[in-house]
Amino acid sequence: MNVKQFVNQYRDGWHKLEQLMGVMRKEQASSDDINQFYRLYQKSAQHLSYAQTYFPNEEVTSYLNGLVAQSHNLFYKNTSSYKAPFRHFFTAVFVRLLWEQRTAIIIAFLLFMLGTIGSFLTVLVNTNVFASFLPEYIQQVDSNHFAELDKGITSGQSILSTSIMVNNIQVAVLAFAGGITFGILTTFVLIYNGVIIGTLLGHFYLSGQLYPALAYIVPHGVIELTAIFIAGGAGLLMGYKLFVPGRYSRLYHLKTQAKRSLQLLLGSVPMFVIAGIIEGYITPAAISYETKYLIALATVIGLMLYFWLGKMRSDYLLRRSMTPKV
Repeated sequence: MNVKQFVNQYRDGWHKLEQLMGVMRKEQASSDDINQFYRLYQKSAQHLSYAQTYFPNEEVTSYLNGLVAQSHNLFYKNTSSYKAPFRHFFTAVFVRLLWEQRTAIIIAFLLFMLGTIGSFLTVLVNTNVFASFLPEYIQQVDSNHFAELDKGITSGQSILSTSIMVNNIQVAVLAFAGGITFGILTTFVLIYNGVIIGTLLGHFYLSGQLYPALAYIVPHGVIELTAIFIAGGAGLLMGYKLFVPGRYSRLYHLKTQAKRSLQLLLGSVPMFVIAGIIEGYITPAAISYETKYLIALATVIGLMLYFWLGKMRSDYLLRRSMTPKV
């Protein structure tokens, strides 16, 4: 693609972004306008990166640099001076970052599911792979594990649940830190741990224990896995910026993108805390499997409400920050 083709293909979107900037400055933007503005801002930032790589000395690159800079300043105006930074971070900034980096988080989820589904199907075909795929501490869990838990034989806590929680925290940290390896370690960690979960679920499926197994996993597992996908997405994003640095140096991207990725990781920490509380008090509780599944559903709804309300609050603060000062 030459510079003329590049401009002809994308200039309508740039002009629309300019129009939306004017609408938002006048405090006339609807939620749809804000969402469209944000999508166009992201696309324009990608176009800028492309132009800086292939057309560094062209006029369009200078134009995009100014357009993206103005859009960024407009979008994040006054957020750093908010009076309650801790609350503001978890109720607006973190959610906005999730929205902004959602593609990387979805890719992290898909990588995990690739390992999970692949290993699950492999176990169904060949049961001998169970021992070779799983760490030793999980191999010790037999088919009667959940029947014993139902009888109250928990040894203080479920061995399986505790092992999964500790493993998932380690996975989150490794998935994030793996970004400095251009995302290679992050990809491996996500797929490998999906393999572990899939192999384990395949084992319990063949032994007729999948239903109770999931009942002991999903109440806290939904939140834990969401946190892992967020951390994995942060690592993948950092790895991508290092792998495709564009005009800027990899050191520059490491400094700038690492900060945003670290914010995603830190924002996921409360999820592990909440999951740990659920795991300590609900997972081993003598309640029906159906109740545990309902609790898992409640965590899904809670996460959706948190993300939705956080997005709404972020949009509201954005509109308020654009109110003309008189």
